[in-house]
Amino acid sequence: MLVLGVESSAKVASCAVCEIDNTGSINSDYQNIKVISNFTANTGHTHSQTLLPILEQALNICGKKFLDMDLISVSSGPGSFTGVRIGVSTVKGIAYALKKPCCGVSSLKALGLNMLGNAGVVCAVMDARRNQVYNALFRVNGFDFERLCEDRAISIEDLETELSGFDEKVYLVGDGADLVKKSISCKNVILANSFQKLQNGVSVCAAAIGEKTVSSDMLMPSYLRLSQAERERINKEKENLNG
Repeated sequence: MLVLGVESSAKVASCAVCEIDNTGSINSDYQNIKVISNFTANTGHTHSQTLLPILEQALNICGKKFLDMDLISVSSGPGSFTGVRIGVSTVKGIAYALKKPCCGVSSLKALGLNMLGNAGVVCAVMDARRNQVYNALFRVNGFDFERLCEDRAISIEDLETELSGFDEKVYLVGDGADLVKKSISCKNVILANSFQKLQNGVSVCAAAIGEKTVSSDMLMPSYLRLSQAERERINKEKENLNG
């Protein structure tokens, strides 16, 4: 099965083409992912500028077309509201035009899968501002991968309390990893290596394993919380009602 993975939920834009043998065993599928191409940009340019060129490069370099893909996987959040919208909208358009199945995956799960092959707890964190992070916890042991909690928005203070309860190594991954590391004092918490810390298209392909596929019209972003503009609008409406 050829899978196209699209990642734009944070500053990094990444697209990958992977071949996945559907053995019926998720852990075995993780171990046997064949990476055909993987392109990543961390230039600071907007995803509206970089995502489509990266998509085209990821396909062209391996002589593939969108039509060759059996599945298109995209990080559907949480993360940057603009980045998530761009990624999901791009995949919806491609999947609709070509009648291809697609799959929205948790950007936090994809980050956790960066640490396959290691042993310990993976703490995926993305900066959510206002002293909060989008977070999920996972346990890895080689190619065994277990989710420990659902995706959530949590204060860094509450996360520190939770992480202090683990007596094993905890790896920080995600664009909020450096922020969390500087803000907490847990000695068992370490930063992942730079090449494992940030989002990439290969992990988005891996995150699709075992997930339900949908048609383009059913693919939706997952923000976890309202955007700042929406929160401000609701507050103004409340003020007007109370005024």
